[in-house]
Amino acid sequence: MAKKKLEIERSPGEFWWGGNIDDGIHMPLGELDHARDLISEARNNQAVPLLLSNKGRYIWSEEPFRFELAEGRLTLEIESGDFVYRERNGSLRETFRTAAESHFPASGSIPEELFFTMPQYNLWIELQYNPTQEKTLAYAEGVLAHGLPPGVIMIDDNWMEDYGVWKFRADRFPDPKAMTDRLHELGFKVMLWTCPFISPDNAANFRYLEREGFLLRDENGETAIRRWWNGYSAVLDCTNAAAVAWYENELKRLMDDFGIDGYKFDAGDPQFYRMSDKSAKSAHPNGHCESWAKIGLNFPLNEYRACWKSAGQPLVQRLADKNHSWHRDGLASLIPNGLAQGLAGYAFTCPDMIGGGQIGDVENNPDFKLDQELFVRYAQCSALFPMMQFSTAPWRVLDSEHLSCCVEAAKLHEAFGPAILALAHHAAVTGEPIIRHLAYVFPEGGYERIQDQFMLGDQILVAPVLEKGARSRTIAFPPGSWQGDDGNIITGPCQQPVDAPLSRLPWYRLM
Repeated sequence: MAKKKLEIERSPGEFWWGGNIDDGIHMPLGELDHARDLISEARNNQAVPLLLSNKGRYIWSEEPFRFELAEGRLTLEIESGDFVYRERNGSLRETFRTAAESHFPASGSIPEELFFTMPQYNLWIELQYNPTQEKTLAYAEGVLAHGLPPGVIMIDDNWMEDYGVWKFRADRFPDPKAMTDRLHELGFKVMLWTCPFISPDNAANFRYLEREGFLLRDENGETAIRRWWNGYSAVLDCTNAAAVAWYENELKRLMDDFGIDGYKFDAGDPQFYRMSDKSAKSAHPNGHCESWAKIGLNFPLNEYRACWKSAGQPLVQRLADKNHSWHRDGLASLIPNGLAQGLAGYAFTCPDMIGGGQIGDVENNPDFKLDQELFVRYAQCSALFPMMQFSTAPWRVLDSEHLSCCVEAAKLHEAFGPAILALAHHAAVTGEPIIRHLAYVFPEGGYERIQDQFMLGDQILVAPVLEKGARSRTIAFPPGSWQGDDGNIITGPCQQPVDAPLSRLPWYRLM
């Protein structure tokens, strides 16, 4: 099939969102040149074959495409399939709603409600590759002892015997049922990390899965062995219904035997697949990523980081691992990338772990020094996202002043829980983002370039502090009267500096 090409001239004042969520820091697209190949570069985070503009236009395809915005022209190319191009007068919100209803309609369901009403606690940065039953319980008890609310606790990599052998390591978890029972008593729900990789070093398990035809094969018909961040592994063929049934049975056994509540589904990134791979159903690498995401639909407590064309579904979508940094590889990326998630149809968003979730920052790094102020501002920025997720134990690394600020951020999220949950249920019906770009809610305001504040629904304006040492910040207030968390009332539209001491996350309610 011949390649298809589409060229569109950019209208004055037109901006675009979509494609790869990691590019959210560059959005809106329009004034600077930008290119992305979703055929080979949809990686690390969610992606969607959608571009939509604030001038009533959108492009969709069922297949991945490449695009370039340069010299005022948007050029798209696709290897197979075709483009859907729609052009009509309408706002960013109207354009999104039209695209969502036509191509990724909302499922009507949400992930587990606890995600939206309480914090999450992922043990990845705190325990790294060394989780144990004792340390997990100590962390949970530390949460409560330091005034943080209970929520979802996630035991990350290396709790199991091997990749693809989904059984607790007896040397680390001597009585997992007693552990989960205790965590439930403390008010937590329990998730385990998992992935589609299968260790070829576990001979019995590998031989069985290979003999059954459950593993991806390379172009020569041999079992594909892929390099990933933990070495070399085979890959579960998630286009094979029998392979998926085997895997889901393994997960359900853990739920039945030990009371596990759900799973963090890691990896599944398109870069771990090849166009030449042989599978039960022929699939593009992005299609394999999509098949991996569908498994989570059977588990209300789920979390994904890599997804393709899974918008509108009741899947938790975490931002890619961020550095312990103030810059666009860290804190400064949370809002623009979170807004990009929502405008791609991924409403049930979670920022990365508070303080950063990039293991390279801390693993075997004797020079790493935690910035307590940064940690607090990470927590505050996350507090009014749909979800917030701790990992590094704040009571271990923070002094009393900074710890108090993080506890207050967690309590703020808890206080907003009913409102966030209501927005999640709204998203399940309409597909609309929970956190929204100012240009989405106020289309006539010229707010497209604003990347450092957001709307929670249509009524709450949130403006975290994102610069080191700052104790004030300037906020763009749309039209209306806005009552702040500090009690002050500001009438917009205006740009106004506000005080923001370390203890304050500035937020305002439209009166």
